[in-house]
Amino acid sequence: MNAVELKTSKLMGSGRAVIVACDHGEFDGPIPGMIDLSETIQRINPAVDGVLLSPGMIRHTGSYFTARSAPLVIGRLNWDTVYCFHWNYNEAPAVEAFAPEEALSLGVEVALVSLTLKTGSEERDARNVEVFRRLTMQCHRLGLPVIGEYFPARSDTLAPDELHRQVKIGCRILAELGADMIKTFYTNSFPEVVAGCPAPVFALGAAKLPTPLDALRLAHNEVADGAQGVVFGRNALQVDDPIRFQAALIQVVKHGASPESVWN
Repeated sequence: MNAVELKTSKLMGSGRAVIVACDHGEFDGPIPGMIDLSETIQRINPAVDGVLLSPGMIRHTGSYFTARSAPLVIGRLNWDTVYCFHWNYNEAPAVEAFAPEEALSLGVEVALVSLTLKTGSEERDARNVEVFRRLTMQCHRLGLPVIGEYFPARSDTLAPDELHRQVKIGCRILAELGADMIKTFYTNSFPEVVAGCPAPVFALGAAKLPTPLDALRLAHNEVADGAQGVVFGRNALQVDDPIRFQAALIQVVKHGASPESVWN
């Protein structure tokens, strides 16, 4: 195995990955559960496979990632207005926020590079692809695996069938452009997304759900429909006992436990 394959295999662990996302501050600023990242990181169960954050915040996490058994550091490399819902941005241009060389020097072990298409501008879509390809090529040269994130423009306004259509096409495009793994929305016909994408697909947790059991049921459904991992942020950290919830999430995703059996 080369370096990219080795790190991909390590992240996938037993065949499915559990990733906790705490990169929200890069677009939202401080939000509940992620105000002080040095404190937030202490509420991440070290048994998860990876932690997604901005490379610029790694230095603020203390010694968490220095332990031999620590999760892999996943760093988000590009910045896109598609996530700035609070500013009502919709055009979704992507820019390179961190060069792969800098991210690697800061401690990133797996890179996340996002892609948004159908922004309303063919030129902007092409530039987003250019950013994705350039960063992916540079990451692979350095031995960094790439999680390609497909995030549709105006995702919160799309009808379920349209969201599915865009995600299905977008995930295949990401695989064709060289993504080693993919992070995206869970859709109403998710098995079609997985069937058309040769790279492992991780489903995200999206908006905060009413209860931890609801979130575990979502993860259970995502895996049942073919997801090879989950990426949970708010649902993993904005709970009363994050460590316990993440342990339950691991049981559901990696070991096939029922949500009810691990949370009562």
